[in-house]
Amino acid sequence: MQDRDVPRLRQVVLDTTDARSLAEFYRQLLGLAYRPGDEAPPAGEDDPNGRDWLVLRGGDEVSVAFQQVAVLPPATWPEGQHPQMLHLDLTVPDAETLTRQRARATELGARLLWDRFDDPDEPLYVFADPAGHPFCIFVA
Repeated sequence: MQDRDVPRLRQVVLDTTDARSLAEFYRQLLGLAYRPGDEAPPAGEDDPNGRDWLVLRGGDEVSVAFQQVAVLPPATWPEGQHPQMLHLDLTVPDAETLTRQRARATELGARLLWDRFDDPDEPLYVFADPAGHPFCIFVA
């Protein structure tokens, strides 16, 4: 139950140098939909929202938004000059699904950063999305 006296988390916002491409990556990976008005225009038409701000929604879940920036050095997870400032944790019910989602994520453009599939307590993969943001998919 949401306490009416505290802020409510509305969305997570990811900076990117290509808002449309990163939004498309997460739209396909997570099965989300654009909020009305943020859909991609027909091929060949101008895409002003795609160069500024886009939001994906999925029912009552927290939204994911994408904010266009001019420059964004990719995170150097797990250490280095540009540490991650935030990452997304995504869960699946079992190892078989985790294996399928690893293949889907890489087919969509994610890069595998760490393979901990054989961990008996918490099998997981850490990826970088196409803009370099780390995210995890693990069995929960």
